[in-house]
Amino acid sequence: MKTLLWIQGLTCNGNTQSLLNAENPSFYELFSKIKLLYHPSISYREKIFSVLKKIKEEKVKLDILVVEGAITTDKNFCRIGNLSISEILDTLSKRADFIIAAGNCASYGNIPALYTKNKDIRGLQFKFTEKKGYFSPEFRTRSGYPVINIPGCPMHPAWFTQTVLAILENRKIILDDYNRPKELFMYLPHDGCIRNEYFEWKVESEEFGHKEGCLFYNLGCKGPMTHAPCNKILWNRISSKTRAGSPCLGCTEFNFPLRENYFETKKNIGIPEEVPLGVSKRAYITISGVAKTLKNERLLKKLEETE
Repeated sequence: MKTLLWIQGLTCNGNTQSLLNAENPSFYELFSKIKLLYHPSISYREKIFSVLKKIKEEKVKLDILVVEGAITTDKNFCRIGNLSISEILDTLSKRADFIIAAGNCASYGNIPALYTKNKDIRGLQFKFTEKKGYFSPEFRTRSGYPVINIPGCPMHPAWFTQTVLAILENRKIILDDYNRPKELFMYLPHDGCIRNEYFEWKVESEEFGHKEGCLFYNLGCKGPMTHAPCNKILWNRISSKTRAGSPCLGCTEFNFPLRENYFETKKNIGIPEEVPLGVSKRAYITISGVAKTLKNERLLKKLEETE
């Protein structure tokens, strides 16, 4: 049976809380297939330093190392006992077959890196979009993979469990330029959004609380420019932000939450500062003009009024 060890750097513990809500497989089903060596929030018998000692002496094999939270060498910011999180990483990274960065902070540094003056804080292999993480760009684990990033604030539990199951089943994991599993992060929240038809015909919501209208142009939705399958793999298998009437906040991206107002779309002369991925501003203006000129009368009515 393969083994998994979970450690935490600078974190709010949100990815752990998300994992506890996993379904198909559930948390318990997952860890019936893999031996959990230690988790700081879940383990009650195992002691971290006894586990670390066994791994260091190679009495216990470490198949998967999961890191939640940003990394720093500064013990004043994060330490376990008398060791900094980076010192623990130095030991474990040489013995792990796979390393998974769970959540945005471990992937990119994100909130701790954005809002502290300590410039040493970073993700495992990235700091925001640059390969200036704790490990070098060339770093590889014993399996030949770089750090596998599963971003999110928090990550969806299914993104994590699917990645771990792929490892258990010896399936190849294809990664994108930011070390994210392509199978998951080739999608956008825009894909599968039930408001897509409103987006196509440029019928915009002006305020919250309505089932009709796109949330992009006025209300700050980042769905068309965020990498995440939130409308393909629903949260709790039921919903997503856009399905619940809230704009996507872009919480899987490297710069989250660096925004002044989550519920406002910044514009210049009526044109959004950020347009959907793969579309130039000129093309967006052209498409918007055509859609508004042609109109779709059905979409201008309340859903309860349409036949």
